[in-house]
Amino acid sequence: MAEKVYVTYNQVHKLCQDAAPRILSEFKPNLIIAIGGGGYVPARILRSFLKQPGAPNIPIQAIGLSLYESLGTDTQEEAPGTKVTRTQWLDLRSLEMANLIGKSVLIVDEVDDTRTTLEYAVKELQKDVAEAAKQAGRTGEDTKFSIFVLHNKDKEKRGHLPKSMVEENRYLAARTVPDVWINYPWEAIDIDEHDQMAMKQTIQ
Repeated sequence: MAEKVYVTYNQVHKLCQDAAPRILSEFKPNLIIAIGGGGYVPARILRSFLKQPGAPNIPIQAIGLSLYESLGTDTQEEAPGTKVTRTQWLDLRSLEMANLIGKSVLIVDEVDDTRTTLEYAVKELQKDVAEAAKQAGRTGEDTKFSIFVLHNKDKEKRGHLPKSMVEENRYLAARTVPDVWINYPWEAIDIDEHDQMAMKQTIQ
């Protein structure tokens, strides 16, 4: 059984604060997409640290993805243990999708575990933005996607990110940690007990 690690809101806040200067200098995002539900809180905290004097707040949009892992007990074979399902997405015909065209878009999630969800999000967003750009007659505008996660688990990944994203360092994890079970504060029922458990941990 994997070791359990408890992370506090305070720690999440500081991880976002530490990462913000690099995100500002290297990614220069003008739009944030939070993957629900773990990406909502980091995205909102990040926005405060990315705010520039005299400039408006960076807009946050949300998508919802559910990852279903095969536990190896099914009688039918599946693709290597994963299936990602959209629970919330951007409307291809809407203003919110048009607003992505030609922008620097930062995708935010809490943890990079198998990388399956991140791979799906990037591929599908790239595909939909390309289609929206085609429909709007704006195919010459380059849309760049970057990724920020609080924690990257140091393990073999099932999912893969685009080669250009990796080569251009458009992926940032605030911390790389062993393959542990991370308990985030927004999952807690008793937040006081959660914080007490976190005080005994060394991984942040």
